[in-house]
Amino acid sequence: MEQLYGTGVALVTPFATDGSLDLQALRRIVRHSINGGVDYLVVLGTTGESVTLEPQEKEKVIQTVISENDGALPLVIGIGGNHTAKVVEELKKSDLSAFDAVLSVSPYYNKPTQEGIYRHYKALAEASPKPIILYNVPGRTGSNMLPETVARIARDCPNVVAIKEACGNMDQIRELINTVPS
Repeated sequence: MEQLYGTGVALVTPFATDGSLDLQALRRIVRHSINGGVDYLVVLGTTGESVTLEPQEKEKVIQTVISENDGALPLVIGIGGNHTAKVVEELKKSDLSAFDAVLSVSPYYNKPTQEGIYRHYKALAEASPKPIILYNVPGRTGSNMLPETVARIARDCPNVVAIKEACGNMDQIRELINTVPS
């Protein structure tokens, strides 16, 4: 996963004043990001309004970014949610050929236990044809993925390759760095 080292940009999904997708603005954002020197792009992460887009809107965003990027940078796609079986289904049915990895947010709203978080990601890892990047954002999900859980996932799921850590707790981040494999 060396192609994902460096700075990745989570792309926003721009909208027109009538609430429709603004695909011209999305193309400009992709070009601006590429020209700005970022190392990879994240499509349909939580920053990209992924939970509020209709399936056909998601497909338009995906195709627009793939087209505008034109192979310039590696791509990561956000596929996550709080319903494990539905996330697994989406991973299995999605055409991920243009993407280098999947960013998947920890289940939100349900407030799963650490065992629940582990089982969620284990199921995703077993279903995903691409490497997975965990996303821990307790301020949005209502649960915190602890370092020992991340280490267990990393140990048991070889295609889980990274974490986007947004806990905001430097002690936890230090523990995470010291607990998980490189």
